[in-house]
Amino acid sequence: MTPTKTNTQNAELTDFERGRIIGRWEAGQKTRQIANAIGRTQTQVQRAIKAYKEKGQTTVLSRSGRPKSLTERNTRNLKRIVIRNRFAPIREITNTLNETIDNTICDRTVRNYLHGEGYYSRVALRKPFVSEVNRKKRFVWCRERKNWNVSDWNNIIWSDESKFNLYHSDGRQRVWRMPKEKYDVDCLLPTFKHGGGGVMVWGCFVNSQPGPLVIIEGKITGRKYRELLENYLLPFMDELGTGLNIFQDDNAPVHTAKVVLKWKEENLISSLP
Repeated sequence: MTPTKTNTQNAELTDFERGRIIGRWEAGQKTRQIANAIGRTQTQVQRAIKAYKEKGQTTVLSRSGRPKSLTERNTRNLKRIVIRNRFAPIREITNTLNETIDNTICDRTVRNYLHGEGYYSRVALRKPFVSEVNRKKRFVWCRERKNWNVSDWNNIIWSDESKFNLYHSDGRQRVWRMPKEKYDVDCLLPTFKHGGGGVMVWGCFVNSQPGPLVIIEGKITGRKYRELLENYLLPFMDELGTGLNIFQDDNAPVHTAKVVLKWKEENLISSLP
């Protein structure tokens, strides 16, 4: 087993000890002999001799201020801990860091180091949950249309359903992030389309012109969605009068039901793929 170093061996050399080391070295003693004689490590002795040979140093150099609590390596480790645990409270981050370093530091010190690296605790932004598969599909969809001009986009009728919760908790959750990471995926708090009482509505718009906003009663089905389009989308398209509009809805099961696709075909509704 490797012997444990004593506090004396870990402490910095005093001026008196440096003088003893230099004197014994000039008298011809080996570094190991010197180390054993004064109760220090051989490495400390070698460093003291090197400082004397190269700089003539025989005393402890004065410091400009209080020594840092964390080394550069410890600071890099702290950043890795935060990146892996974006939503962890400062107490948990401090405990995790203290398990990896020799000394023990407090929450305030850890917070100050994080601020120095640009990380602050901020309320996480909420966004609808998007799976990795759908994220890739959306990226491909956007890339295929990157050369569209304004007129191409202005003729699309955008539509969707949305649920507005009547009662919900604020549920604010804080996240450690840098200012530029505000919209990074791992710094956002995903939301899901379920839970809690609320009102479901359907709406659409084209360019800067809003269309009808419809309250949906009960569960929406393919047949119910077809009736909604017939009662509200067709009149809106007739009101536009251009005949060049393309209708957009997503790939939700009710939007791709056979009765809906058949109705679109019969009414010559062009859909955005």
